[in-house]
Amino acid sequence: MTVPSLTPLTVHRSRIRSSIQALQPQLVDWRRTLHQHPELAFHEQRTAQVIAQQLQAWGIDHQTGVAQTGIVAVIQGDRPGPVLAIRADMDALPIQEANEVPYRSQRDGLMHACGHDGHVAIALGTAFYLAQHRAQLAGTVKILFQPAEEGPGGAKPMIEAGALENPRPDAIIGLHLWNNLPLGTVGVRSGALMAAVELFDCMIQGRGGHGAMPHQTVDALVVGAQVVNALQTIVARNLDPLTSGVVTVGSFHAGKAHNVIAHRAELSGTVRYFDPALDGFFGKRIDDVIAGVCQSHGATYDLNYWQLYPAVINDGAIADLVRSVAEQVVEPGLGVVPNCQTMGGEDMSFFLQQVPGCYFFLGSANPSLDLAYPHHHPRFDFDETALSMGVEIFIRCVERFCSSALG
Repeated sequence: MTVPSLTPLTVHRSRIRSSIQALQPQLVDWRRTLHQHPELAFHEQRTAQVIAQQLQAWGIDHQTGVAQTGIVAVIQGDRPGPVLAIRADMDALPIQEANEVPYRSQRDGLMHACGHDGHVAIALGTAFYLAQHRAQLAGTVKILFQPAEEGPGGAKPMIEAGALENPRPDAIIGLHLWNNLPLGTVGVRSGALMAAVELFDCMIQGRGGHGAMPHQTVDALVVGAQVVNALQTIVARNLDPLTSGVVTVGSFHAGKAHNVIAHRAELSGTVRYFDPALDGFFGKRIDDVIAGVCQSHGATYDLNYWQLYPAVINDGAIADLVRSVAEQVVEPGLGVVPNCQTMGGEDMSFFLQQVPGCYFFLGSANPSLDLAYPHHHPRFDFDETALSMGVEIFIRCVERFCSSALG
């Protein structure tokens, strides 16, 4: 993927309407308030309360308690038209914040280290603007404040709870503040943007014994080490070289003493890929590889393999709409990154399986302000100038989608 320099591009304030520029201090205040009070998956009660209080004050119809802590807000325009959904995730991470800023997390061991506080602020700003301009709005906008993106996933439970019904969206969009791109850029593409996420746990059972008498044992540690190496051949030798895939073993535990051969080894890992045609391939192949290695050593195993999120696949027409809008807001010819992909996963994918849409990245890194740490880092933070840019892009998408749908 082509990644521009992390030198932030010029943000053209003239391309952000004055009424949204005026919202910037409030956007920052919302974001920092949420940042100080992070909450984990399905425990976003305070976050949901902050959102609901704002929506109530603006006279926006909304439903709370969707998939436990989610909120669905519905903004009906004064003129008939299509329905566009906007999604914002709102959970935090179990990370101890290392930033020394006035708005640092007040909860030990919890932190908004992925920008979801900013996503909520952008969605609130979008809701406020639309509520103030209902007369100009043709159609309906549904804003989905979603819990638990970081896992185990809140999108699917929201769908099962009816978040995409009454009314059903004609399209859906969402963004992710992205410190892999500099401020002033937008990453948008048709097709696969983010990878499918699958996970596995494996317990290998051998026969332990004395470290000086290996012939009496089946060394689970040795078997596990060979499994780790063998799993790397799946992508290298079983996948088309032009097709992307990742198999990572992230955890390996075996043995506790210098002179004891381990009777058990435990492995955990993740699989990532873009192509939906690979659904089912990795799980079977990993099982085959582990079975073969274990059989050759006389060990047994137990494998638990499950699919977490499918790949994020953007609809071509909606991606074109977002791209055309982004080109009006960021630097022409420089600000839109067309081939931005990542093997990171996102449960926005479940919404995109139900409704055509586009998920995109909003550049938020600014090294000159020491705001370029990666996502999930204890010092993650972003340039808050991106907040008003996000609102402007969302509003323009609403305006463009409604006008184009009306012909």
